[in-house]
Amino acid sequence: MQNIKKINTIKELHSFMSLPSPLNPLITIIDHSSTISNKQPKNEKLILDFYNISIKRSFKGKLKYGKNHYDFDEGTMSFIAPNQIISVDSEEDRNNDGWSLLFHPDLIRQYPLDKAIKNYGFFSYTVNEALHLSDEEENTVEVIVQNIQKEINSRLDNFSQAVIVANLELLLSYCNRFYSRQFITRKMATNDLLTNFENILDKHFTNDSSLPLPTVEKLANVLNVSPSYLSDMLRNLTGQNTQQHIHNKLIEKAKEILTTTNLTVSEIAYLLGFEYPQSFSKLFKSKTNLTPIGYRHSYN
Repeated sequence: MQNIKKINTIKELHSFMSLPSPLNPLITIIDHSSTISNKQPKNEKLILDFYNISIKRSFKGKLKYGKNHYDFDEGTMSFIAPNQIISVDSEEDRNNDGWSLLFHPDLIRQYPLDKAIKNYGFFSYTVNEALHLSDEEENTVEVIVQNIQKEINSRLDNFSQAVIVANLELLLSYCNRFYSRQFITRKMATNDLLTNFENILDKHFTNDSSLPLPTVEKLANVLNVSPSYLSDMLRNLTGQNTQQHIHNKLIEKAKEILTTTNLTVSEIAYLLGFEYPQSFSKLFKSKTNLTPIGYRHSYN
């Protein structure tokens, strides 16, 4: 069984890659084109205890994130949250071009970004959902990263960390914008995904047998995308995330049953996959401002 190496600090990573000690213990930017002669991970699995933002160009070799190999195009940007398993397969003709910005969660611990970063779904995207940058977008990213590098290289003072964190926040905000653009430019693919998503939900709620409620994770798995990507894509196209779509379909089906059958509220709840009727009634009222019985009576 292949060992998985846990790397807890930026300093440990530099040591592992035979790089000089980092200038800042909480953040580093690694230029891959200048680390070719140093130790490169080959057929090794790593767990990094920090955030990893990377741009790869002309990458010969296969980066594996989770179960998938990364398809590297020029200007491909990836985002990896702490404690994810990554590995790089061995390639004799590996040619690295690009950089990785890695920072420990402690860097942003006392700043609003510590909470805000949880809202950036792309840190939970799978590798096939990477960000593909235009030349203009890549230039924007490069300028911000260069500013961060200048600050890392400068003498530490009371403002250093705040300036670095502010630039990180700016970088992530731009990446969020670029992902929104990507959903639009890939309109055909996203429309196909939306159509398949709607078909799966329709099929579930037209089934007469009692089935568990579909979860965001299960739907994403069927569609072969990550839960975060699915919700972000739906929110970008429709203004609502995956869970909201599920609830909307469920409420429409419940309204249909309430007005066309004499089933009790409990029977309807079980039919729709609820374990407890109270949960169904609570959701129904939150969406319609009426109880299921109240809604039924409004049609009598």
